[in-house]
Amino acid sequence: MTQSARCEGPRPVLAVASECAPLVKTGGLADVVGALPHVMARQGWAIRTLLPGYRKVMTALDRPKVALKIPDLLGHPARILAAQVAGLDLLVLDIPALFDREGSPYLDADGNDWRDNDLRFAALSKAAALIARDGLDGWCPEVIHLHDWQAGLTPVYLAQLNAPQPSVLTIHNIAFHGLTGPERLPALDLSSERFTVDGFEYYGHVSALKAGLTGASAINTVSPSYAQELTTEAFGMGLEGVIRKRAADLCGILNGIDTDTWDPARDPMIAPFKTPATKVANTRILRAEFGLDEASGPLSVVVSRLSDQKGLDLLLGALPDYLAAGGQLALLGSGDRRMEHDWLQTAARHPGKVAVRIGYDESLSHRMYAGADAVLVPSRFEPCGLTQMYGLRYGAVPVVARTGGLADTVIDANAAALAACCATGILHAPGSIPALAHALRHLCALHAQPETFRKIQRNAMKHPVGWEASAPLYAALYARLADQRNPQA
Repeated sequence: MTQSARCEGPRPVLAVASECAPLVKTGGLADVVGALPHVMARQGWAIRTLLPGYRKVMTALDRPKVALKIPDLLGHPARILAAQVAGLDLLVLDIPALFDREGSPYLDADGNDWRDNDLRFAALSKAAALIARDGLDGWCPEVIHLHDWQAGLTPVYLAQLNAPQPSVLTIHNIAFHGLTGPERLPALDLSSERFTVDGFEYYGHVSALKAGLTGASAINTVSPSYAQELTTEAFGMGLEGVIRKRAADLCGILNGIDTDTWDPARDPMIAPFKTPATKVANTRILRAEFGLDEASGPLSVVVSRLSDQKGLDLLLGALPDYLAAGGQLALLGSGDRRMEHDWLQTAARHPGKVAVRIGYDESLSHRMYAGADAVLVPSRFEPCGLTQMYGLRYGAVPVVARTGGLADTVIDANAAALAACCATGILHAPGSIPALAHALRHLCALHAQPETFRKIQRNAMKHPVGWEASAPLYAALYARLADQRNPQA
């Protein structure tokens, strides 16, 4: 591509992902995939996002155009539909036999992985490679942006189809590898030549994530600290050696949040406010909605998946001291059935002090951040985390584990930071009930000093949490990859 050709308009990128807000969301991945097209447009890059045609996604499409018909995509007839939804330029992989189902994108009604997840997301990856090779009505991406294991096989198919585009794989959570058995190679149209330790073989299994790690032109993850952590045995989930070998191609780019949607001064889901002192109405609303008593101690919230990763079993262990010190807790989340039961039982034992809602409600989450004194994120590991950023934006002081993106976004209220008036939250060692309990005692002590606590809240609300710093880094990464392919450009 020539320099003059670039000036004609934004440079094209194909993003490949399993979810995208506001259409389908199970976590922060969807928020990032939904936000990047908007923020990158201002950097001169036009992203078209390829999504599976889940029932919920198909329902949201209004008069989509058939952009491509694929007679046989891993044993199924398929269509690529093009549509504009919520300001997003979407490409949707329509294979009813694989995606037209009720419930979670990944799990059946019993909470188990869909048995054909390997085929479903291999089809997504191969569709991306076909689009890259053949283009769509004259449109052809310069760069392919892959998100997590669900898009991890794309570089393999790009190579098999001789598609020349470079790719970048963003690791949102390395805990999920997308494993399947080697007997599935023919069904997935994967050559056995790359089923090696240097390819996508992982302890006798096919790993879609490892395929991306070894095959993508570049790798990034969603915070600088998590990028460093992934090179260690403690956080690399068995892939730390692979990542260390690709260290020259690895970077960490911190996620941001949509500061228009998450704006306490203009949020239609809450009683809008501009300063910590004017949060009072939202706190009153939140206590009433959850049936919590009036209290002098801090009101904390948790908005999270209920899983071991998120450390919410640790919070159960640290909770008694926090409640004894006058603290309250409102929790919204779902996930591990055992953990759901334990939290419901805890709420039943502490009426007026602990309240739990199982499930997810976007509007309620806004009201929780708006009404809370603090948001708790005690994760054992956290690639980036958006919860603490929503808390910062709404003056809900983050109490977070010192790991990954949590460490990169929160300034601990230690003596030095308090003296310098720059503290925005409280950090503690990950994976430790005593450390978490100490952090909660520190929260209660700071909350008992209203002037100091209000300073921390004001600092939090001023802390930058948008994409202003990170979008140029993605633009530079895209340009480097595209220009390596076109050295004369």
